[in-house]
Amino acid sequence: MSGMELRQLRYFLAVAEELNFGRAAERLLIAGPSLSQQIKALEHDLGVRLFDRDRRSVALTPAGAALLPHTRALLDRAADLRRRAGQMSGSEPVRLGYVSWLPADLTARTSAVAQLHIDAWIAPSHTQTVRVADGSLDLAVCWVRTQDLEQYGLIARLIGADRLYAVATGDDTSDVRAEDTAVLIDDDITSWASWNLYAEQLARDTGARVVRISDGGITGPAFFDHARRSRRPIVNSPKGQAMPLPPDLVRRPVSAPEVYWTWSLVWRRGEERAAVLAVVDSLTDGVGDLEIHPPDAWLPDSDPHKQ
Repeated sequence: MSGMELRQLRYFLAVAEELNFGRAAERLLIAGPSLSQQIKALEHDLGVRLFDRDRRSVALTPAGAALLPHTRALLDRAADLRRRAGQMSGSEPVRLGYVSWLPADLTARTSAVAQLHIDAWIAPSHTQTVRVADGSLDLAVCWVRTQDLEQYGLIARLIGADRLYAVATGDDTSDVRAEDTAVLIDDDITSWASWNLYAEQLARDTGARVVRISDGGITGPAFFDHARRSRRPIVNSPKGQAMPLPPDLVRRPVSAPEVYWTWSLVWRRGEERAAVLAVVDSLTDGVGDLEIHPPDAWLPDSDPHKQ
């Protein structure tokens, strides 16, 4: 069974347990329409209707109720198969997920302590956090809030940091005050929930102007187009830190305050596997505070690494 089919079964299980597509979508951290489409695709593949649904209620059909225990058992067997395969290969791999950044010396730091598997599903920070909590991953490098750690029973250590800058037209590369910048907030909370929370807090604390968009322009060519149209320099997101700028745009350091984004290594509280804990230690040993605490620094109050 393919990864997509297993994911559809997980979606079926979530809707069956919640009996509400909205709550199931929130739990799965996907958009409601996407969840509905995946359930319809699964029903088509199986040749049966799984749910009776209208605007007010969702209920399992007799076929859905009959298939539910088999679905749970199949997902349990798939997880057990992955564990057994890892054990047969010599040692169960440590599964690491990430968003857009990993330490440059990742392999050198971990090769001697564990068999590290880098997950191919590049997902936003809030998704990676939940995947660690539910056991889909052992570790993740992501942005996380203190309340997320408390809610999901996780621990975080600082592993990386970016100082954000602003992108503007013209040739002025001098510092720009945070209150004179703009921040983009995208309507697509499935992809940009973490960035939106961060950007909204930055705007509240510094006076930066909020610009609401719906085109995914937090990064990529659409971001550059927003920068060209804006009268204010636009703060870049950490996902766009490594992107080359077009020649008609410039970077401007943000000051008063300096704006920082942190990357945390996240794992489950109570983790006992020696290999997982060894990877944690190897990746965070000697990291320090990455100079994110100068007198004029800004981190959101929810950042677990804020002093």
